[in-house]
Amino acid sequence: QVQLVEYGGGLVQPGGSLRLSCAASGFTFSFYAMSWYRQAPGKERELVADITSGRITNYADSVKGRFAISRDNAKNTVYLQMNSLKPEDTAVYYCNRSPILRVGGEIYWGQGTQVTVSS
Repeated sequence: QVQLVEYGGGLVQPGGSLRLSCAASGFTFSFYAMSWYRQAPGKERELVADITSGRITNYADSVKGRFAISRDNAKNTVYLQMNSLKPEDTAVYYCNRSPILRVGGEIYWGQGTQVTVSS
């Protein structure tokens, strides 16, 4: 049974940092690229960063230079280090696999973790 569990979010002041984690199970983690997405209120979910099985990384322009994605295949976990946070980074953050996980034909999403950047 596939599962993605995101955690590490919280309330942080502008300029602060957070480290998100996503624990994956139910598939061979090391074989797949992994991604972080976010969805702000009233907006569509957007891709934030991804990392291939070979640890090649890619970032949305809005987070380039501030966020860093990494993975630990031994722990089946992908991380997102977020620095210099801005209010516009406020969103629910989700991880997923690439190709994206589907269960019963539907895209599978974990519960996400809320990040709120506010003074």
